[in-house]
Amino acid sequence: MYEYAIAWEWLAFAARWFHVITAIAWIGSSFYFIALDLGLVKRPHLPPGAYGEEWQVHGGGFYHIQKYLVAPAQMPEHLTWFKYESYFTWISGFLMLCIVYYGGADLFLIDRHVLDISPPVAILISLASLAFGWIVYDLLCKSPLGRNTWGLMAVLYAVLVFMAWGYTQLFTGRAAFLHLGAFTATIMSANVFMIIIPNQKIVVADLIAGRTPDPKYGQIAKQRSLHNNYLTLPVIFFMLSNHYPLAFGTAFNWVIAALVFLMGVTIRHWFNTTHARKGRPTWTWIVTVILFILIMWLSTAPKLLTGETDAHATAVAPAFQQFAGNPHFPAVKQLVSTRCSMCHAAEPAYEGVVRPPKGVMLENDAEIAAHAREIYIQAGRSHAMPPGNVTDITPDERRLLVAWFESAVEGKKQ
Repeated sequence: MYEYAIAWEWLAFAARWFHVITAIAWIGSSFYFIALDLGLVKRPHLPPGAYGEEWQVHGGGFYHIQKYLVAPAQMPEHLTWFKYESYFTWISGFLMLCIVYYGGADLFLIDRHVLDISPPVAILISLASLAFGWIVYDLLCKSPLGRNTWGLMAVLYAVLVFMAWGYTQLFTGRAAFLHLGAFTATIMSANVFMIIIPNQKIVVADLIAGRTPDPKYGQIAKQRSLHNNYLTLPVIFFMLSNHYPLAFGTAFNWVIAALVFLMGVTIRHWFNTTHARKGRPTWTWIVTVILFILIMWLSTAPKLLTGETDAHATAVAPAFQQFAGNPHFPAVKQLVSTRCSMCHAAEPAYEGVVRPPKGVMLENDAEIAAHAREIYIQAGRSHAMPPGNVTDITPDERRLLVAWFESAVEGKKQ
């Protein structure tokens, strides 16, 4: 049974690797085409129907690129479609959500001091929220408001801020940030799957049939692509945030999330303006730095404003109770207290550590039992913890952690 924990850990690693690979491919192609589109130059010698062109150099060769708003007079035999990068990024991300947050709902998804719900209910809420996000977004885009690009983005920002607050009222801080990233990424990928690619296929079909395509399909696709462009950087932040409790482990985490979306806009605005050859708006970097400093301050603001530490609670599932009653547990508790809790505490004692790594606290029986699997993987079966073995954990102590976890799991089977 304990082999299952090892296999599950490797499955999570494989899914994460797959997700990173596909995300690089999608984001890379997205950023490239946005930069290409903004850098196009209109010249008199362009062929009929061509909107602009650009010369680029890469890999020892030169590329001459022309863009047609609708299509050239004669369709080429082969078209390269950029869509699978988006699809597989979402699929792999959802797989990660299932493995980590649905598979470990009691530990990573649910905080019973925030909302006391069962894992099935929490998972249903999670799935419903992702569907809700796309439906609301798509309806807003198709409404009269959709004709006002910046007005629409302002309303969408309000929706995202509301969701940031809402997720923190439902899940753990870590899960709230991850879900906000998944919520946004679902909108982005659905834009490709539901709008951009179908619209392009309509245009291609019209051209093949000898009909004049309606330019509205290209305009709609371009608007959705613009939204994806401005949402990309915040999604990356939220996906990385689970490694940094200072981002999600604060009472003001939803405010931090709201500011992250603004930073995504300011950073992309600089690149988009530069690629369009409209100057270099350095003010955007000043605003970005100010926003980031404000985020840093908000990560510790609860103590300054209220005099209290951040509320943090570890929900202990019944399945984990077996570990505290195991004969090895007294020795394990002593080991964790001397080797781990100086960092994994509400008030870390280790110099330079201001928050428990990944929000994991190991100060009492319940917390140690709840994180039994992580202790087993990180400090028993591997030497990942403590980092650099700074607390000098011995091979015998690692074997104790292994014996504790595996005997508890085997005991449950019996």
